[in-house]
Amino acid sequence: MDNSRGLRSQLKDSVPVTGLCPQAGAYGVQDTLRRGFSSVKNELLPSHPLELSEKNLNQDKMNFNTLRNIQGLHAPLKLQMEYRAARQIQRLPFLPSSNLALDTLKGSDDTIGFEDILNDPVQCEMMGDPHIMTEYKLGFL
Repeated sequence: MDNSRGLRSQLKDSVPVTGLCPQAGAYGVQDTLRRGFSSVKNELLPSHPLELSEKNLNQDKMNFNTLRNIQGLHAPLKLQMEYRAARQIQRLPFLPSSNLALDTLKGSDDTIGFEDILNDPVQCEMMGDPHIMTEYKLGFL
């Protein structure tokens, strides 16, 4: 049986920690001893769109290093090969592809992001001739 789950699911703990320590105390005041001091910096949104992308890239590298230390060299290499294979799965050039396999591998198939709302292929500015687009993709033109 192939146990090829996403990176996120392999690194999760089996016991959720959020249920053990509530965010507010009995009187609705923040529990400083358990949560630490509140910081405004942690609650701010990213100032630039690339900041979130760079943070995710660094997080992926850290997850791959952790996975390598825990399971050995084969685990991150296997996941990277699966990601590469899932990226290559495409529909015909004139049909939009949802990349569902890649989203499932990364564990982001159950979240709705910016690209899910504003990347609607129906609202695409240009639609080409399917035959010409396929010939271009295959290198005939």
